[in-house]
Amino acid sequence: MNWDDLVALAHHMTQLSYCPYSHYRVGAAGLAADGRVVRGCNVENAAYGVALCAECGLVSDLVAGGGGRLLAFVCVDADGAPIMPCGRCRQLLWEHGGPDLLVWTPKGVMTMADVLPQAFDATDLGKTVSSPGTRED
Repeated sequence: MNWDDLVALAHHMTQLSYCPYSHYRVGAAGLAADGRVVRGCNVENAAYGVALCAECGLVSDLVAGGGGRLLAFVCVDADGAPIMPCGRCRQLLWEHGGPDLLVWTPKGVMTMADVLPQAFDATDLGKTVSSPGTRED
C-alpha cells in the first residue's frame, strides 16, 4: 500500500467534487482487500440534507465494483490536507472496513477502532439490553 498514491488520488477527487453551495471540496480514496483502489468526492444538492459525502461515493464505488473490505482510507480537502470523516461516514467506513481499517488522519494513521471506539455494527443487531430500572404500571 502506498499512502502517497492514495493521498494524490484523493486530492485529485476534490477537483471532481460538486460543491456549488459550500465550495468545500472533499475527495476520498481507499484500498480494497483485493487490490482495487476506490474513490469518491462530495456531491452537494440544493436540499442540503441530501448531499453525499466523498466517503459515501467511495463506499458506493467499492460495492459497485464487487464489494469486499477496505484496508486503507484517506479523505482530504482541496489543499490535500487530511480531514476526519463525519459520524455518519465513520459508520459507513466501519461497515466496509471494520476495526482494522487504516485511516489517514490529521494525527497520522489510526485504526478505525481508534477513530470510532465502541462502534455499532451487525453484531449488535437483535441484541436486547435490559434497562437499569423497570417501570411498573
